[in-house]
Amino acid sequence: MSKLAENRKIRFFLILPFIVLMPLLSQSQNIGIGADVIYNFQTESIGAGARVNFFPNSRLSIVPQFSYYFAFNKINEYYAGLGLELKFIRRERVNFYAIAHGAYNVWINYAESPLEGAQPNNWNLEGGVGVSTNTCLRPFLEYRYNLKFMETHLRLGVLYIFGCNGGGGSRDKRCDAYRTN
Repeated sequence: MSKLAENRKIRFFLILPFIVLMPLLSQSQNIGIGADVIYNFQTESIGAGARVNFFPNSRLSIVPQFSYYFAFNKINEYYAGLGLELKFIRRERVNFYAIAHGAYNVWINYAESPLEGAQPNNWNLEGGVGVSTNTCLRPFLEYRYNLKFMETHLRLGVLYIFGCNGGGGSRDKRCDAYRTN
């Protein structure tokens, strides 16, 4: 595959989740944007991520994400994908949720890997759990397992909810994302 065709393919997969979710944007006032730092335990790599959270109801979040593991790590790569978060415990101040996330992965320095069959373009699936607050500026912590590469990683970040009027632990009546009943 030519470099130009590969770049077009990558751009397509980065933009696709946003195109698919555009109808939700026009109907939902429950949108957040966030960033996180990532630590991969197996590769001892540090990365950064960005996400947009859409809250179509009080239990489900649809989360397009982008993650990048820096060049100074053993593994230099990026991911673009779409996740689902399902809140299984909702309290006044905190939520616990399960995560399912599929992503397209570009392994930039794959040629340096001693692994047999290493390739630059991959797909993966992750599962995990997370915890976040119910405030307008929501810190969160997630633990995930990558089924394809059999790796675990931890994400620590913050999510800002647009249109939020509440402070610590309050519930905004206009926003399903804050309702606990």
